[in-house]
Amino acid sequence: MLTVTTFIGFTAFVAFYAWYKLRKDRLDSTDDYFLGGRSLSGVVIAGSMLLTNISTEHLIGMNGSSYKNGFIIIGWEVTSALALVVAALYFIPKYLRMGLTTIPEYLEKRYDGTVRSLIALFLVVSFVITLLPIVLYTGAINLESIFNISEVLEISKSEGMWITVIAIGVIGSVYAIFGGLKAVAVSDTINGYGLLIGGILVPVIALYGIGEGNIWSGLTKVYEHAPEKFNVKGASDSVMPFGVLFTGLIINQLYFWGMNQTIIQRALGAKNLKEAQKGLLYTGVLKIFVPIIIVLPGVIGFNYFGDSMFENQDLIYPALVKKVLPLSLVGFFAAVVMGAVLSTFNSVLNSAATIFSIDVYKRHICKTADEKRLVWIGRATSSILAVFAILAAPVVANAPDGLYQLLQQLNGIFFIPVASIMLAGFFLKNISATAAKAALFFGLAFYILTTFIFKVDIHFIHIWGIEFVLNMGIMFVVSHYYPRKSFDDVTNKNRIDMHGWKYAKHLSFALVVITIAIYVALSQ
Repeated sequence: MLTVTTFIGFTAFVAFYAWYKLRKDRLDSTDDYFLGGRSLSGVVIAGSMLLTNISTEHLIGMNGSSYKNGFIIIGWEVTSALALVVAALYFIPKYLRMGLTTIPEYLEKRYDGTVRSLIALFLVVSFVITLLPIVLYTGAINLESIFNISEVLEISKSEGMWITVIAIGVIGSVYAIFGGLKAVAVSDTINGYGLLIGGILVPVIALYGIGEGNIWSGLTKVYEHAPEKFNVKGASDSVMPFGVLFTGLIINQLYFWGMNQTIIQRALGAKNLKEAQKGLLYTGVLKIFVPIIIVLPGVIGFNYFGDSMFENQDLIYPALVKKVLPLSLVGFFAAVVMGAVLSTFNSVLNSAATIFSIDVYKRHICKTADEKRLVWIGRATSSILAVFAILAAPVVANAPDGLYQLLQQLNGIFFIPVASIMLAGFFLKNISATAAKAALFFGLAFYILTTFIFKVDIHFIHIWGIEFVLNMGIMFVVSHYYPRKSFDDVTNKNRIDMHGWKYAKHLSFALVVITIAIYVALSQ
């Protein structure tokens, strides 16, 4: 009863706080609904970015992977800081100077309308078949485990999971559909603090118990029990070889933090360039510390459970939470987990609705649609996508290498082709629209064939790197025979102050140094 009470209490507080903050806001225009009225501060952007990124696919999936593989998976997190530096210093000034609402808008300026429409379509599809179902399913795993919903309702585990998935999907949809980006961002800020506090409490309390009152002693015991788990330099046949940091991983990180609509939309909604840069770099700082929440607990779980849960690695984190947290905190933590699920779910819905309304509906279906009509279409899109995501959620169960690994493999279908086109657009002015289309379809076919059909014996992140190089080669060749036409990607639509943050370069340098230091310190 105590667990349920604290869960409902914290969840209700977040909902009330979001309503109170936004009760007088208008949501009639696309800027208001999709970009929070271009009024977001650096702290709000960082909190929203972190919680959009960190959800149960991390708490469940990454801790499950670290339980089995150790700290080698830390590369997914700490290298994000490097990509956020590039996003803060290069990408976001460019986007804000152009007055963008969506990333596909840039592609029309740089290439043509067809490229914009194709990428918009691919992005919406990718949200529905990759991220949303996994977020819902991992959230259901955690809540089912904590509250034993199937036992309480006297139904089967699978039925309990279905009910939980539907409940999360419906609640998340309400935030995204009726509140827009600002409601998402405000609730994310509160849930973000809760996630940091609750997430840190799990390893701290566990280590306190293992060390018999001394956290450092507890960490020492966990290390001595399995020192190999703390090595970040993965072998070539591991789940994350060290070499991938220099091939496909950096391309993926640049795309995710600098070109991914779901993430960068928060920075596009900044009140000025200074706050946008603060938000991105503050997020980089948080990503350095995030492994304490989404990697270390998995290794601690190995100390408690040994290899007994290797066949069900994605259940290790809920088991650890129930083992170490007192009942008074389990409900609070479940509410935080619920908030993390809702954050990612409704953030992705909002981004998908933004892309469909601006890049598809306005351009191809109703060119005369006014602002209110586009907001209505955005809400309808969110509703439809939420239903599809709920139906697809159970399909992702029983991933052989864990749900987080599956998510990354699926993301590669879309991330790398789009990243290739975006980076070519930024840095190679001779690449044509025809070349971009050729690379897009080649990249999709190449990755699907080598990763899911023929199963080439190369790590999928290395395949990302190979695909990126091949995409670039194809664009060079096609551009030779089908040269680019004129384009304008420097349209000045400044709606905000473009003076940058004076400490941006200082913090950027610090993040680069700290990232390198982490790898040096944890390489055995």
